[in-house]
Amino acid sequence: MAFAAVSSAFAGGLLTNTNQNAAFVRNFAQEGKIDLTSIYANPAGGAFLEDGWHLSLNSQTAFQQRNIETTFPLFQYNIDNPNPTHLFEGKATAPVVPSFTVSYNKDRWNLSAHFAISGGGGKCEFDNGIGSFEAAYAGVLYQMAPSLLPTGVNYQGYSLNSYMKGRSYHFGLQIGGAYKFTEKIAGYVGVRALYANANYNGFVNPSIKTDALGIVPLNNYGIDLNCDQTGFGATVILGVDYKINDKWNVSAKYECPTRLNLKNKSEINIAEDIVREKAATVLGQFEDGKKVREDVPALLALGAQYSPIEKVRLCASYHQFFDKVSTKYLDKQELIDHNTHEFILGAEYDINKLLTISGSWEITRYGLSDEYMNDLSYSLSNNMVGGGVRIHATNRLSIDLGYMCTFYNDREVTTQTAAGPKKDVYSRKNHSFGIGVNLDL
Repeated sequence: MAFAAVSSAFAGGLLTNTNQNAAFVRNFAQEGKIDLTSIYANPAGGAFLEDGWHLSLNSQTAFQQRNIETTFPLFQYNIDNPNPTHLFEGKATAPVVPSFTVSYNKDRWNLSAHFAISGGGGKCEFDNGIGSFEAAYAGVLYQMAPSLLPTGVNYQGYSLNSYMKGRSYHFGLQIGGAYKFTEKIAGYVGVRALYANANYNGFVNPSIKTDALGIVPLNNYGIDLNCDQTGFGATVILGVDYKINDKWNVSAKYECPTRLNLKNKSEINIAEDIVREKAATVLGQFEDGKKVREDVPALLALGAQYSPIEKVRLCASYHQFFDKVSTKYLDKQELIDHNTHEFILGAEYDINKLLTISGSWEITRYGLSDEYMNDLSYSLSNNMVGGGVRIHATNRLSIDLGYMCTFYNDREVTTQTAAGPKKDVYSRKNHSFGIGVNLDL
């Protein structure tokens, strides 16, 4: 429920995870590289690998905190926290995020397959629920208290026992082939099949406090939700790589949009009509049997690598996610001001035959309007830094180790309501570790 929170838990656009392996964690600028671990970012470059089989196995661990500080006038009636400002803390974890790449080269041909979590990648829990639910209940209980209480009994406040949890995984399997037209130019055509699986679970149990009856549970005014969502989609991927000379390499990749309909299998219990009416805009997307449109946007990725000396490689990449033309539930794409842009710089240095060090910096800028932002789904523009090492254990075996940390820009959004302005301040923290083993068989 604040659960697009879990998608894009690592790097990339609103529904796309561009972080596919440990090599990315230590150097985000993968598009201009020719390497087994760069086949996701630069699949056409795979045509320049040596003949034979190549295999890469990876795992990542990510920790994320998503906080929303909500200020709302009616929160002062919360008897457990009589303050107009409440902090709702969400924790997202992804202890194991696996991926693998396998590639085979023969003469001018390259065939490859890549599997990873291409979106989602963990779970998010809000132990005290979320602010939009509490604000809605605070309004309902304040409005209905006189009709719920006996004559002469006065309303003094409310209490909520609330919890929200979600998990989301987009499993992506990419298969394709690259062909080396000349010793400098290669092209790629592939397809990615995407299977989406998610679960959202939560409850809200309200009580009111009176001057004569004490705390009165309102069992008929609660909400219980358990929703499973599944969907399948596929997209075509095109790529080209131009190996200009021994110093320069450039590439381009285009991923077509992925049409994705998520079908709900849900149990939702809401007893009272007035609660159902207030919750309709929030819970409508979780109705049983409903199909929720959440297309994955098209992606244009450009990259370049320059090697001023043999041991040094300087890398740069650019991503554009076409969010504004990617259909979403209730046409939410119309609330996006501009597409997502990412700018990436990276560098690698071979210290010796055994060790390569690397570091990189990425800027991500979303184009989300204030109307798009809410505690059910939000993304924040950010700066990300990462680094790590590649250990060349043998001529055929290497190990990637990487760490990255993301610094998000807080976002403040004010919404006018009948009870007064509701202000939300969105913040986020994230850091990830990665390890990968690469083999030339």
